[in-house]
Amino acid sequence: MAGWAEFAKNVSGEWDGFGADFSKQGEPIELPESVVPGAYREWEVKVFDWQTQCPTLARDDDAFSFMYKFIRLLPTVGCEADAATRYSIDERNISDANVSAFVYQPTGCYVAAWSNNHDGNYNTAPYLSWELEHCLIDPRAKESRVRIVQVVRLQDSKLVLQNIKVFCEHWYGPFRNGDQLGGCAIQDSAFASTKALDPAEVIGVWEGKHAISSFNNAPEKVIQELVDGSTRKTVRDELDLVVLPRQLWCCLKDIEGGETYCEVGWLFKQGRAMTSKCIFSDNGKLKEIAIACESAAPAQ
Repeated sequence: MAGWAEFAKNVSGEWDGFGADFSKQGEPIELPESVVPGAYREWEVKVFDWQTQCPTLARDDDAFSFMYKFIRLLPTVGCEADAATRYSIDERNISDANVSAFVYQPTGCYVAAWSNNHDGNYNTAPYLSWELEHCLIDPRAKESRVRIVQVVRLQDSKLVLQNIKVFCEHWYGPFRNGDQLGGCAIQDSAFASTKALDPAEVIGVWEGKHAISSFNNAPEKVIQELVDGSTRKTVRDELDLVVLPRQLWCCLKDIEGGETYCEVGWLFKQGRAMTSKCIFSDNGKLKEIAIACESAAPAQ
């Protein structure tokens, strides 16, 4: 895994931004009333976004250690971010038992399958649930990224989408374990209630070279570098397409042979998109993960 050192350099640091939860139909979910400042309630302003921090650290060593703390901050009125109070902290570490798979690219992109089963075994019946976290680095600016989390479960031998989480983040300094806020210098803004992607911009034929990790006959827990593979063609339609703000989308779709793919995408430029896809076999086991930079095929 020769690319780990480069990955560690690009993914590590203090990332801050905004995050929001969405229903499986792509509708933004309001924050709990208990955390919304009284001024917003008086003005009847709906609040959908958390300001967030995500201090991340990957070490360039043989252990392939990677962790982050995902921190939600209580909403504030005006430019008070530097005095914001932490609402929750969720720490993730790929050495934990609840990581089913972790794949990465030297650019800082990664995909993690976090098991929601209490025993940490993602192949245990009767209830299988995962958070599929897709982290995509902007190919035009490596200090900008999106993380899209698909919360999925296996129901009656079929994968179903429960809800979606989206985080838009910028790198603003070396890793300091979250002890400093970007504050009013934060480069991003709330986005949950902004206009969603126009489906017409992503339906049709797309193609691009895919970087792939295969999990056929793999052990239960795998950390792998994505390996450049062949150019693939994808045909997208509106069926099962969930459009999101910030030119993002996701999709959970059954394909031939009883397999299911869970895809996310980021239209970073007209006719150009980054995609990440997890393919599951008909028995709910992870089969493949692929990340690609795709282009829309010319209209015939």
